[in-house]
Amino acid sequence: MPRRKTQKTVQKKVQKKFRKSSEKVQKKVRKNAQKFDVHAFLSRVGLGRTILQYPANSAIYSQGNPADAVFYIQTGRVKLTVVSKQGKEATVALLKEGDFVGEGCITSDQSLRTTSALAITDSSVLRIEKKVMLDVLHREHAFSDLLVAFLVVRNSQIQADLVDQLFNSAEKRLARALLLLTRFGKENRLEPVLPRISHEGLAEIVGTTRARVTFFMNRFRKLGFIDYNGGLEVRSTLLDVVLHD
Repeated sequence: MPRRKTQKTVQKKVQKKFRKSSEKVQKKVRKNAQKFDVHAFLSRVGLGRTILQYPANSAIYSQGNPADAVFYIQTGRVKLTVVSKQGKEATVALLKEGDFVGEGCITSDQSLRTTSALAITDSSVLRIEKKVMLDVLHREHAFSDLLVAFLVVRNSQIQADLVDQLFNSAEKRLARALLLLTRFGKENRLEPVLPRISHEGLAEIVGTTRARVTFFMNRFRKLGFIDYNGGLEVRSTLLDVVLHD
């Protein structure tokens, strides 16, 4: 009997010790999860994360490069372009601070880049290795929620761009592009276009000729929708052009 009691006592002690150890580990896991800071992760260097500086008009990656990392724009503006087999280039997206670039390497099975990413202003970009990105998405729900929210907005933008290209005139597409490039606020307030972009650059985005862009820009200026005051400025009333049938 004493021997059985001793065994039970030892067993209880072991179970109690195991339970305490388990609770301690779980508490530590919960504490670490609560500690995860999405902003800190996207603003600092770390394992598999590097902050890179790109001057205006420099390539972040090119079409055909290995798709081995995701980029996060900390500051600046970036455009995505694609080149056809015939050598014709088209701008497919304009991205800003807070957007991800090159996320296709984790949302699809692409091993090579299908687009090129070009910094159109001086930009600070966080490069996150694919393996690190997948690991964080698996472990941290706050981060995965952030990426999913971005992808939902991005998908809506792609659909809107497609409708714009298929059904709207070049004039409407130009007006929409200017509004997307502008952080316009109150009615009739002039807001600067960031970044500064040439008529040729606007023509690439809109999918028309430089001559047509110049013609429409002159018309917008006469109507008071835009102005040149040390740089291009846009009024929010330009939205009337987009909405008018």
